[in-house]
Amino acid sequence: MQDFIPTEGDAMPSDFAPANRWPFAATTALAAAVAVMLPLPVHAAAPPAPASSPSVGAGEPRASAPLPAAAAPASAPSDDTSIRPFPKVHVSDDAIADLRRRIAATRWPSKETVDDTSQGVQLSTMRKLAEYWQSSYDWRKVEARLNALPQFVTTIDGVDIHFIHVRSKNRNALPLIITHGWPGSIVEQLKVIEPLSDPTAHGGSAADAFDVVIPSLPGYGYSGKPTTTGWDPVHIARAWIVLMKRLGYKHFVAQGGDWGDAVSEQMAVIAPPELLAIHTNMPATVPDDIAKALSAGQPAPAGLSPDERNAYEQLDFFYKHGLGYAQEMTNKPQTLYALEDSPIGLAAWMLDHDIRSYELIARVFDGKKEGLSRDDVLDNVTLYWFTNTAVSSARLYWENKLAFFEPKHLKIPVAVSVFPDEIYAAPKTWAEKAFPKLIHYNRLPKGGHFAAWEQPDAFVAELRASFKQVRP
Repeated sequence: MQDFIPTEGDAMPSDFAPANRWPFAATTALAAAVAVMLPLPVHAAAPPAPASSPSVGAGEPRASAPLPAAAAPASAPSDDTSIRPFPKVHVSDDAIADLRRRIAATRWPSKETVDDTSQGVQLSTMRKLAEYWQSSYDWRKVEARLNALPQFVTTIDGVDIHFIHVRSKNRNALPLIITHGWPGSIVEQLKVIEPLSDPTAHGGSAADAFDVVIPSLPGYGYSGKPTTTGWDPVHIARAWIVLMKRLGYKHFVAQGGDWGDAVSEQMAVIAPPELLAIHTNMPATVPDDIAKALSAGQPAPAGLSPDERNAYEQLDFFYKHGLGYAQEMTNKPQTLYALEDSPIGLAAWMLDHDIRSYELIARVFDGKKEGLSRDDVLDNVTLYWFTNTAVSSARLYWENKLAFFEPKHLKIPVAVSVFPDEIYAAPKTWAEKAFPKLIHYNRLPKGGHFAAWEQPDAFVAELRASFKQVRP
């Protein structure tokens, strides 16, 4: 069947690979788990689904709250390559009321016995989050933002892939696919869609324009949940190439951090002729000798530059103190039933990703102004809640067989933007060795793991600069 193209209207224990799944020392990192811790003739943006479309709601009803299941888009036959409008998102009032009831009914643990974060997400932060979530947070706002965007679904290898697709008004726009990670979602990229697709309205020139494609990873958000094994980053990379070709693009670029980096780098490993370059804000650049020292829990090797020592210390801290969530999801993702039953349990699990992001979020709920707001944080958590994807998203860790930070020997152009509060700030020396065709490298003054979400202006500027020289 011809595609319908809408025009309008091996593994290192210190890095992340499944642990036997294999045994590993307490101080070693889990290779697979490092995903760490979420992108028309008048080239007009395709219209959102018509008002008469069915609505996508809260997913499967929860056992203790037998709400009616919301209408979901009917799955197409596995050989169907059509691109279908995605129904408008609408969570029922009953589901929202149920969420608030569950938050109010939380059975709280005792307070941590330390005055720091060494025991995990602090009780005071979660109390503040719960109070705002229950009494003031408005899901309908993000629902409206999503419904204002052109969204579609297509079936690839038997799984429905949901994606946002915004075409620039500029006919020469460069097609760009952006992939989120965990604990992220398409919510991470909402702030960068307009500046990328309509640059002249956001401080850029027409030559900076992108067509933006933002898919939900399989098992995440509004994409389907795989019912068989095999949906690892390599499989997803192949699916994204299919998606971009199915959209009719003869050339495109890719961007990602977290799992988005793993997927984008695997797209570059496959290196289809249509893929011109990739950009990453969490690159795989750790040299073998550094990885071995980290795996052994050794001090930083002698002779490192200041940037290299900083990266070593960041990785050493993460491997020793930040990988608990990834180890569990890599080994036994199905065990996380509580995340599907308790919204506060889900939120705490998602906050406990990397220390700098957690500290930022804690400051936000203390009333301080940061790159993220309380609504930003809860938009993302609530999306996971209403789509019942805590466990299905975690399975990507179990599926992964890649050493996350091990260089993948990419042969196409690569651009790297380094945000200081990322899990590790990749030094230029490491990036140059990992990426022989490094076309852009920049260290930003501010920002962390969720770069597009937290620092959208800087993120957009980095993509414009990175891909300028590969535009046809």
